[in-house]
Order: sequence, then structure tokens, then C-alpha cells
Amino acid sequence: MLKNKVADYLSGLPASTLLVALVLSVSACQPSTADDGAQSRPAHHAEAGFRNPHLTDTSDKNFFSYVRMRWLSDEEFADHSESVDQIRVADHRPPLSADSDRPRVTWLGHSSFLIHYRGFNLLTDPILSQRASPVSFAGPERLAPLVYGMEDLPAIDWVVISHNHYDHLDQPTIKALGNGAKYFVPLGLKPWFIDAGIDPDRVLEFDWWDSELVPGARITATPTQHWSGRGLTDRNQTLWAGWRVDMADFSLWFGGDTGYNEVQFRETRRRLGPVDLALIPIGAYAPRWFMRQSHINPEEAVTLHNEIESSYSIGIHWSTFQLSAEPLDEPRQRLEAAVAEGRLNQGEFVTLPIGATITVPAQKPEPAPQTV
Repeated sequence: MLKNKVADYLSGLPASTLLVALVLSVSACQPSTADDGAQSRPAHHAEAGFRNPHLTDTSDKNFFSYVRMRWLSDEEFADHSESVDQIRVADHRPPLSADSDRPRVTWLGHSSFLIHYRGFNLLTDPILSQRASPVSFAGPERLAPLVYGMEDLPAIDWVVISHNHYDHLDQPTIKALGNGAKYFVPLGLKPWFIDAGIDPDRVLEFDWWDSELVPGARITATPTQHWSGRGLTDRNQTLWAGWRVDMADFSLWFGGDTGYNEVQFRETRRRLGPVDLALIPIGAYAPRWFMRQSHINPEEAVTLHNEIESSYSIGIHWSTFQLSAEPLDEPRQRLEAAVAEGRLNQGEFVTLPIGATITVPAQKPEPAPQTV
């Protein structure tokens, strides 16, 4: 019986490995779609927690299905630790505190970006720890060097969080940032920040389409297709979201982590208009049968770029932690192939070396001088 085989396998695992596997189930499992059909709630609100209203596959992946896929099936997982020499790191890394009269964007790795414009600094899903894990001794380890540390960051005004998975919401980083920033988070996450020592008035919770005007920007939460959970009992108890940030003559969309559907991103474009720069995930998509509902692949990322009508997009969520089966550099290669095939309807879609900075001129971003 499969359950017996799984139990036998788990009994041989080190306790630390089992703990991390249980808690993470690798940010890859599919979201639950259970709901009682109540008409008074928004479609993405479940009786308890949240759901994805546009899933085409209603099957629910759980811990045992992950174990079966990861360790008891014929699925091959590329060993990223054997190909870390493929990670591109910028040689030229200017001080992050330098001012600029145009928006400046720096990739810190994974889904973490620093965006600077008009004296304001925004961080997306900051994780500056060595592991994306609830523990410091096990779990997905940072493969790329940490090119900028906490001491290198300027004063941060705003932090946007897409969801509560460990590779997007990192407690040591949030504690180090402290109460200097304002945190924009999906519904249900404010208590976590308060427990981490952040003042309640520094944390603003958003449902999809909620919008807040703050000095220097308008910040809006937009729908994505994902799931949430940091333990075994809190699945989908907090919401997930993308973020649209409008700063004067510059607009940004941050996708965080998402699967693809034919509704939500078209609706984002219809409601909010085109966007100057989009940060779109391109990694953690294999094996496709297991990942597709929660993680887009590079080809779907190009479709998303087209649907939100982005002038310029940067691939995120790859080349930093091993969370899935595809080879480390495959997301970049597939993205470049999709672009070369003419799949873009407008603008550009690129990847950056980790630590690279681009300055966004009036028309399109141009890379700062650096060696790749």
C-alpha cells in the first residue's frame, strides 16, 4: 500500500528533514477549492479562509501526494547545487542609497526587489536569510550569493508582501526591517506582523482591489492564483495577492507567485490600465502536472505580460532557491526562446543578474553598466 510505503520512507528521514517537509510541503502544493457556495461572500472568500475562483482542476494536492511525487515517483529533480556556476551575478553593484531622478530597480534575488523613485524606497517580498524555511538548519538553501545585505539597504518606506510562504515572508528580515517601513499585506496577515514585533499601525491589510493612497504612491492589491500556509493547520487562512504601485509618472506591477487563468490578469489591465514595469515569476513550475495551478511557466509569464499590457517585464522567482524540478537556468532559457518566437505583443521581457540595477527612463528601462 502506498501509505505504508510512505510511512516506511518517512521513518528513515532525519527529524529535521521531516519537519521541513511537513511544514513546507515545498510551496508547490495546489490550493484547496472547498467552499459552501454562499452567495454573500466575494468569490475568493471561503467559509473559512480563502479560495481560488478560477481553478480548472479541483483536485487537492496534500502532503502525501507531494511525498509520492518528490520521492516515490519517477519524476527527476535537477540538482541545482551542481549548477550554481550558471547563476548570473552582477559585477557592478552601485550603492543602493544613491538617488535617481528616474525609477531604479535592483534585484536582490528570488522575488525580492528594491524599487527607488522620487526619494521613496519599496521592497517586494524581502528575504535576506540563507534559507527559505521555518528553521535555520534545514530547508531550501540560498544557492546564489547574498549580494546585498540588510546593512546595504537604504531606509525603506514601503514593503509589499504577496503571501505567507517562507520564500516570500521571512521573519528575520521583517524583524530587521522593524517599524521604519509600512507593510502592505493580504487579508489575515496583520497578526503575524504584530507577533513579529511590528506596530499595528505600520501594517495595512488588503483584500483584492483594495487601494490606499499614501504620500508618494497609490498601492492596490490585485488578484493572483496561489495559496497560503506556514504550517499544517493554517492552509489558505490568509489571502495572497499581487500589487500595483502607481508613483507619479511610473507604474509597477509585482506578481509575487501565481498560477495562470484567463480572467484575473485581463481584469487587472481593464481596471488599472497598462503598466510600465512588471515583475513576473518564471520559475518553480516543474513537474507541470503538480505545479501548474500555483506557478506559471515562462510561456505563461509572457502571456501574463501581454494581458496586463506591460511595457517592460523582469523575470523573478528563479535562480535563488531550489523549490521545484526544472534545471536552474531553464526558466531564463525558455523565456528567451518564447521572446525570440515573437510571443510578446508589446514591450520587452528580460531576466537580470542577481544584484543588477536598471534605471527606468521615460520610454523603457536600460541596463546599468555591468558584466554578466
